[in-house]
Amino acid sequence: MSSSLDQLKATGTTVVCDSGDFATIAKYKPQDATTNPSLILAASKKPEYAKLIDAAVEYGKTKGGDVDAQVDATLDNLLVQFGKEILQIIPGKVSTEVDARFSFDTKASVEKALHIIELYKEIGIPKERILIKVASTWEGIQAAHILQSKHGINCNLTLMFSLVQAIAAAEAGAFLISPFVGRILDWYKASTKKEYSPSEDPGVESVKAIFNYYKKFGYKTIVMGASFRSVGEVTELAGCDYLTIAPNLLEALYNSTDSVPKKLDASGASSLQLEKKSYIADEALFRFDFNEEQMAVEKLREGISKFAADAVTLKDILKKKIEA
Repeated sequence: MSSSLDQLKATGTTVVCDSGDFATIAKYKPQDATTNPSLILAASKKPEYAKLIDAAVEYGKTKGGDVDAQVDATLDNLLVQFGKEILQIIPGKVSTEVDARFSFDTKASVEKALHIIELYKEIGIPKERILIKVASTWEGIQAAHILQSKHGINCNLTLMFSLVQAIAAAEAGAFLISPFVGRILDWYKASTKKEYSPSEDPGVESVKAIFNYYKKFGYKTIVMGASFRSVGEVTELAGCDYLTIAPNLLEALYNSTDSVPKKLDASGASSLQLEKKSYIADEALFRFDFNEEQMAVEKLREGISKFAADAVTLKDILKKKIEA
């Protein structure tokens, strides 16, 4: 019998590897890969990536300016170098994240995204193979709209925890969204002190609701479930457009032959009774409706802070190398 991983792919789900550790990616034959500052930080501590970091540091030094400017240039180069290595392994796209400090600054997010795309262009990688990741704040969604509509740059709206964010992202024309399954589960477990089976997992239910809404109303934005805590969460979303899965869970699916039936089906969404909402021209309504969801508000804040903190840690490592 084929592996659970192959069965998952057979349901129509595109498998994406959620890792900056490109040495582990090829085994699972994912279509795409996603990275973030936390994943790059973890990978950067491994000795096999020392040459990549040293090369980025040398690049940063050539850019002149004060040490902080050199650190910024080094980090941007490092993210792009990781992306380059990953793209040599996968046939599709890699997601590269805009600094989380810009999550509430549309202009800065757009400028950083354009800079990242230019860095990829300099090493011969076209924008068609890149997804720019921005947080699903109001400002991040507006940045994605500008990047998509004015520059033809595809975006991955990350740190998504609610249908409110998903609707606004689809209206903005985002190429792809990343609703965070496991982090939603984490919040509910801490809040209710309950354990949840995969079939009643609130993170799984959130992705299902977004998937059905998109299919019901004909949005083309890709739904990519992310941040999984277990194989059960993954298999409950078999049939979702994309799923980005960490190497440990990919390995478990690779080594399993358990049945993986299709759970999500776009054809069934048309008959669902769903209310259509719109936020594209109503920032106040977006902020009010989002604010009504305590879990989403708390997890978005926490996620932005964690990504920003890991970026700072990574910058500190690079700064020491520059100053050495």
